[in-house]
Amino acid sequence: MKQLDPALQAHLDAGTTTLAWCWRITRADGVSLGFTDHDRTLAFDGTEFEPESGLIASEVRAGSDLSVDAQDAEGVLTSDRITETDILDGRWDNAEVELWRVNWADTGQCVLIRRGAIGQIRRGRLAFVAEMRSLAHVLGQTVGRTFQAGCDAALGDARCGVDLEDPAYKGSGAVIDLLRDRAFTSSGLSGFEAGWIAFGTVEWTSGANVGRTAEVLGHDVTDGVAILTLLEPPVRAIAEGDAFTIRAGCDKRIETCSAKFANTANFRGFPHIPGQDTILRYASRDGGHQGGVL
Repeated sequence: MKQLDPALQAHLDAGTTTLAWCWRITRADGVSLGFTDHDRTLAFDGTEFEPESGLIASEVRAGSDLSVDAQDAEGVLTSDRITETDILDGRWDNAEVELWRVNWADTGQCVLIRRGAIGQIRRGRLAFVAEMRSLAHVLGQTVGRTFQAGCDAALGDARCGVDLEDPAYKGSGAVIDLLRDRAFTSSGLSGFEAGWIAFGTVEWTSGANVGRTAEVLGHDVTDGVAILTLLEPPVRAIAEGDAFTIRAGCDKRIETCSAKFANTANFRGFPHIPGQDTILRYASRDGGHQGGVL
């Protein structure tokens, strides 16, 4: 049970109220923004909650079990603070949310109703709907390691140990010519053989996507010129001359770990577990069913 400020409790007991909803959202990049469904800017707890973004909330749902409670907030895309580009760019993914109930006539009378995070975002031509999940959604996330054949470490992290700053795994280049919205020829990568950068990352250092990172799906070489294909087209269009820093990738197989990185000792998978072919084996005359090592 929440303990309300006496002044706010007295306001609620009066019957006629002047209440508004306020949201404080802190994105992964550290930007903190405030929004309200009231028709003017409200300020309290060190944040200004602006009405221009037009957030409209659905009912608040809460249960006594551990299921994930959710609330929807709808807003328009015409605001300078919430743009379609930022939504596509992932800046709002899993952002921290605080939901406040406040007396707009006296903003000192406020109470924090719940905390959560932004989940699924559905976009339309002129508006978006953001799902605000309760903290119970954290309980549904996988914790710990997964028993699988492939490595579950991120290339270059502490568990992997590969130094991605090594010139053998890192390079720089620039876009020469666009082939498609996510494929282009590149300069500066002649020292890497075909496929070396596949599953790696491109970090843009100039152009419209500066500071953002994209995953490389394919790396081909034609007449000494590198052709890169990204997993997804960037939110902002690629342009000729855009510069980037690129790092090699890993397909998580032990063969790649050994041949490409000489890092088998740090391989974080279980390459010898039986696969689906073992499960689907059937009796035959050609052997393989004597209980020996397969």
